[in-house]
Amino acid sequence: MVCCDSSLYPYSPSKVAPIILLVVFLASTAHHIYLNIRYKSWRITATLPWGGFLFVVGFAMREVSAFKPNHLPIFIASVCLLLLAPPVFAVTNYIVLGRVLYYVPYLSPIHPGRVISTFLGLDAVIGVITGNGGARVASVDASPSDIRAGKAMLRASIILQLVSFFLFVALEGFFHRRCIRQGLLAPKPSPEANKQSKNLRRILHLMYISSAIISCRHVFRVVEVFQGSDGYLARHEWPLYVFDGVFMFANMLMLNIWNPMRYLPNDNKIYLSKDGVTQRLGPGWVDKRHFILTIIDPFDVGGLFKKKDKCKFWDNENEHPIVGQEMAGADKRAGDSATA
Repeated sequence: MVCCDSSLYPYSPSKVAPIILLVVFLASTAHHIYLNIRYKSWRITATLPWGGFLFVVGFAMREVSAFKPNHLPIFIASVCLLLLAPPVFAVTNYIVLGRVLYYVPYLSPIHPGRVISTFLGLDAVIGVITGNGGARVASVDASPSDIRAGKAMLRASIILQLVSFFLFVALEGFFHRRCIRQGLLAPKPSPEANKQSKNLRRILHLMYISSAIISCRHVFRVVEVFQGSDGYLARHEWPLYVFDGVFMFANMLMLNIWNPMRYLPNDNKIYLSKDGVTQRLGPGWVDKRHFILTIIDPFDVGGLFKKKDKCKFWDNENEHPIVGQEMAGADKRAGDSATA
């Protein structure tokens, strides 16, 4: 039922659901801010409170729009914010997987830093297409052909977002398979060894679940766009609150409870030795190529045709101090200097 003749909604929008979701997202966002402060992990998981903030403002705009259903700017603001928030959670997964690859560098299919730059680059291109498509559709001066082109761009952007995310899941699965073959995820006899394998298993499972949740939401948006404004999903309100609300809150709540930084070191120079037990402080994985070349060729395909020997610092792991012992060594050297 439409709430009034001039309403932008094909139904009477709920005035209760946006408030409920606003409150739960606000609580989750506040807790993620606390976790970032506790684990000092702003460089890695700052996107979680940022995505939550977008949902808070998006549902706030949705609530205002429910009382002013014919106000176009507020309507567009709520739609855009709720479209922008879920991809921010996808960025969190990119960053976390990159950190996992830094932690287990000898099994990484690509340079860990390229995970973030590659998928963020794809998301940036998709964002440009989405913005242009949305501007064409929302413009009051747009011709019918411009509106059709805008809708086509929106369809293409949502499909590309889904393809990009499936590529990310494939990369994660390839790394997971390597970990299984290496025996890093198998239960270990000693408690300390088992702790490392358990942490690695948990962080991979978290990313799989998060990827599945976000992918379900992407599929919902793809189906909605292809059904058009007369389709079932566009003419009913509950799918939006299920997929953009409940699903995305479940993703945030899961990462509230099992925050990725509980299982990963903050420093990307710390890596797990091949024994699957010892953590060492290495030099870090540095790509010595020019920055522009890393963007053009993020997977270093050109390096496959070069015969130069690449430095694999993990092959000389005995030269790197065990985490915890390097501080003891530094304290000892400081004491020796003071004595002298």
